[in-house]
Amino acid sequence: MRIMEDALLLRVFLGEDDMAGGLPLYRAILEAAMRAGLAGGTALPAPMGFGGSRGIRTGINVDAGAHQPIVVEIIDRPDRIEAFLPLIEPMIPSGVVTLEALKMRKIVPGSPAPA
Repeated sequence: MRIMEDALLLRVFLGEDDMAGGLPLYRAILEAAMRAGLAGGTALPAPMGFGGSRGIRTGINVDAGAHQPIVVEIIDRPDRIEAFLPLIEPMIPSGVVTLEALKMRKIVPGSPAPA
């Protein structure tokens, strides 16, 4: 069975060195999402990026000061994401959070393949 529903994609742009409560911030956010029972989340390393500091951040540079960008993506129903956002905002010292409305198609295990 396939179910199509409205969803919201939460993206948090941060650096690999950002911390929260002794954990990497990306991990703290994903663990909070899991505890909140959200549908799913992923932390993606980005090879390069720039932001408010205007400096290029890269994980591929041999510069010892490299601060690799990380993008955390979490998806669920809009009401659940909107309820979750205030829980993580205090963890984020600075950065950008985006919300994107989309359609989510759930594929339930054991469902027949489309004809």
